[in-house]
Amino acid sequence: MYFDTHAHYDDKRFDEDRGEILGAMESAGVTLILNASSGLRSSKLSLEMSDKYPFVYAAVGVHPHDSKEMTDDTVGQLERLLVHPKAKAVGEIGLDYHYDFSPRDVQMKRFREQMELARRIKKPVIIHEREALQDTLEIIREFSDLLGVLHCFSGSWETAKTIIDMGWYLSFTGVITFKNARKAPEVIEKIPADRIMIETDCPYLAPEPMRGKRNSSLYLPYIAEKIAQIRGISLEEAAALTMENGKRFFGIV
Repeated sequence: MYFDTHAHYDDKRFDEDRGEILGAMESAGVTLILNASSGLRSSKLSLEMSDKYPFVYAAVGVHPHDSKEMTDDTVGQLERLLVHPKAKAVGEIGLDYHYDFSPRDVQMKRFREQMELARRIKKPVIIHEREALQDTLEIIREFSDLLGVLHCFSGSWETAKTIIDMGWYLSFTGVITFKNARKAPEVIEKIPADRIMIETDCPYLAPEPMRGKRNSSLYLPYIAEKIAQIRGISLEEAAALTMENGKRFFGIV
């Protein structure tokens, strides 16, 4: 019923009960999960999980935080991992100027390299953007032939429309349930029905009323319910809509 299009079950916060959590998904109606990677090790762990759990798929890539760790061999290593049949996207990749854990010029260089990889192997991309909107837009415009999603979107309708007009998607987290999420209602109300996806970004960003706890895909219904309220549809319709969009985006039959 629910598709968590962006999770991080390779995170160490799931080390003690990863199997228990993932084992509870089917009975909770979570039928698909896309585990997004942050680096080579994360990518390998994501693919291992996809081998173990039929409902788990993977994205392979290096997060901007870790772009300083990339070498000239890294893209080749990623490309070899992306041959895996359950590797459905390049990600998460992008720019993060909030923390600047990697120098900005390095982030941009490695972002472009991974976008070029996605173009070469014809895979969609999952984009992380934080306080780096203009540079992010500049780079994705260079790759207008790619299919992509801005994950954890919390920007304005103006920005959303720019992304949507490119043929891209937007994905929303538990942040939309927060009282200070002022921009989200307008975007969710106006976005075309075929461009919206939901995610947890777990273990981060647990929705209300679970805010502050370790997040998991079990909390997806809270996000879908908020989507339903804003769009004036039922929870079941919101779940089905976002499921269909996620499967189309990632090419999951």
